[in-house]
Amino acid sequence: MQVGKYGRTLGIVLAGGKGERLMPLTKYRAKPAVHFAAKYRIVDFALSNLVNSGIFSIYVLVQFKSQSLNEHIERGWQFGGALRGRDFFITLVPAQMWRGEHWFQGTADAVYQNLHLVTLYDADRVAIFAADHIYKMDVDQMLAYHIGKEADITVAANVVPTSEASAFGCIDTDAAGRIVGFVEKPENPPEIPGNPGFTYVSMGNYIFEREILEESLIEDAKLPTSHDFGRDIIPKLVGTSRVFAYDFSTNVLPGKETSSFWREDKPYWKDVGTIRAYWDAHMDLLKHDSEMTFYNPQWPIRTVSYADPPSYVCPVKGYTCNVQSTLSAEGSRVLGSTVESSVLSRNCVIMPGSSVEESIIGEGVVVGENCRLRRVIIDSHNIIPPNTVMGYDEEHDRERYTVDPGSGIIVVGMPKMQLRKSIENPKEGFDWSSFS
Repeated sequence: MQVGKYGRTLGIVLAGGKGERLMPLTKYRAKPAVHFAAKYRIVDFALSNLVNSGIFSIYVLVQFKSQSLNEHIERGWQFGGALRGRDFFITLVPAQMWRGEHWFQGTADAVYQNLHLVTLYDADRVAIFAADHIYKMDVDQMLAYHIGKEADITVAANVVPTSEASAFGCIDTDAAGRIVGFVEKPENPPEIPGNPGFTYVSMGNYIFEREILEESLIEDAKLPTSHDFGRDIIPKLVGTSRVFAYDFSTNVLPGKETSSFWREDKPYWKDVGTIRAYWDAHMDLLKHDSEMTFYNPQWPIRTVSYADPPSYVCPVKGYTCNVQSTLSAEGSRVLGSTVESSVLSRNCVIMPGSSVEESIIGEGVVVGENCRLRRVIIDSHNIIPPNTVMGYDEEHDRERYTVDPGSGIIVVGMPKMQLRKSIENPKEGFDWSSFS
């Protein structure tokens, strides 16, 4: 039996979100399965944080459109050989309807329906983390804070300007960090004691002592609530339990001694729940001084490894190549074209004479010859015909493509896969979510 320095800690990753604001990227996949930064998926960040922090017992709760998410975790997130066992596992948990014939009704209900897993693991405490944000943090430091405060519950709290805090669940604390109020999207957010102009907002990451988790979830299940940690469980426990905020800005990632090869790695958190936020996060990554770095070997972001060839850039047919400020995954090819401030995912091809600017090109995408693309997100497996122009005439784009309101970013969703003609009703097509 594995007992760490803080006892037996079980990780539960909430990965069942629909991600409706990310449509059409979430038409065939759950939000945690959405591709990110050329080779990753959003879920990789939550799992990397837990594994890098020494938490090796993890249940991943899945629900909506989970096939590609299931395959991703089965291919890349399994312990092998002698390590695999009761204390070393990353296990997918779909809604099994133990508590009634219904799906997970909220984040709290998802854990409630699987409380038997907490019992079977014999956990002392449970780290419940969200799988739908991009973040890097050492969970071990949050655990140390939790133990040091003798807390029943600890909530990871990000520090944001008070002027921006109304978009989040806001946390009011006393000078010792104990939570005295927890409000969803208030008009007048509370400021941090001793830090005027700034507010704690919830990151959706929690550490619970086992007993308080079990008691609160069983009680909540009997009530007509939304069964959500942020809306129901935490606010109710603030007045009766020792609930503390962990200041995420105090988190320190390893690797400082070798940071001369890149900027010092610091904690990072970003909600990528909208198309604009998703695109902005990618554009931030392309800056040399980006707050997010993938190049710290002491805090890797882990993902599935494929046997793809190296990326390739080559002038052809009299066309020169110009690739700048671009992330390129394995198998991507730029052939006689210009790519600037963009993200090229696995096995995509940019054909001669094309120009791609500030765009995110998905896995297996082929951009035909002499295309001009600007501020475009193209999902996996699309073929863009030669001479296509996107991002230069908004009225023209809105007539033909999905254009995000407000930002004007064009999104080309994943195409339908066609059944073989020998199968009945071939014209109807077939949505192969496992290709997402």
